Amino acid sequence: MDRIIAADVFIKIVEQKSLAGAARALDMSRSMVTRYLNQMEKWANTQLLHRSTRKITLTAEGEKVLNHSRELIAIAQNISAPIESNNKLNGQIRLSCSPFLAHDVLPDMFQQFLRAHPEVSIDVQISNHVTNLVEERIDLAIRITNDLDPNIIARPLGKCHSVLCASPEYLEKNSKPITTDDLSRHNCLNYSRFEKSMWHFSHPEKPVSVAIAGNFSANDSSLLLKAALNNQGITLQPKFAAQKYINNGKLIHLLPHLKPQTLSIYGIYRSRKHQSLALRSFIDSLVTYFDKIDT
Repeated sequence: MDRIIAADVFIKIVEQKSLAGAARALDMSRSMVTRYLNQMEKWANTQLLHRSTRKITLTAEGEKVLNHSRELIAIAQNISAPIESNNKLNGQIRLSCSPFLAHDVLPDMFQQFLRAHPEVSIDVQISNHVTNLVEERIDLAIRITNDLDPNIIARPLGKCHSVLCASPEYLEKNSKPITTDDLSRHNCLNYSRFEKSMWHFSHPEKPVSVAIAGNFSANDSSLLLKAALNNQGITLQPKFAAQKYINNGKLIHLLPHLKPQTLSIYGIYRSRKHQSLALRSFIDSLVTYFDKIDT
């Protein structure tokens, strides 16, 4: 965990006289402020604040830590100007994203960014799970969802469009669905982190939700894609991952008159005010990249 950010958070808690006030002042989630405070107390090995429902006051040790925190921030401010004026990006960006994004969407973007900024390094942690940014030392988590926690700090990066598809061999044996009602008679391969028994589609007249069932689900869309390519059933896939197989005939695009629910792609981070120049530039590059590609 970044001790300078933690010190700044602790100072803001004292100045604002509340964790909620510090979160607003820092444009940071309340839960993140709490984690930084807990870490400060862990480092100090003592309680730093007396907290009640009405007010927050410093303990004796908290007074000492507050003075040290102010000294640390002053030192950081003195050295930040010459470093940033260099205008050359450097340092490490520790990133968390899903296997689909890591393998199928972002590799080219990573290499483009690293070629443009050779003093930056990127450390990718592949995960489908909700990431604790502080504990896992993650600078940026990229997630595809329409159910974002309102308490976290996030920036929209792009959209993820999906297609419904199956292999020609599977459809020869099981018939091609003509309507959404036909899906109930098929083996539907479902992404288990979403609503397990429903697929949602847009329609010119009204949205359509379809109950589906199948014998295989996973929290990794690439596994479902491989299952579909192995003739196991119908899958709802990110368009970016499935399109090349649709183009070469290994998969067939089903119910093309319906548009599956579009998901949003977000970049999640600890604070907008405490970002390195490299991370800011990387996030901007992600927005540009997702705008150019058809996800």
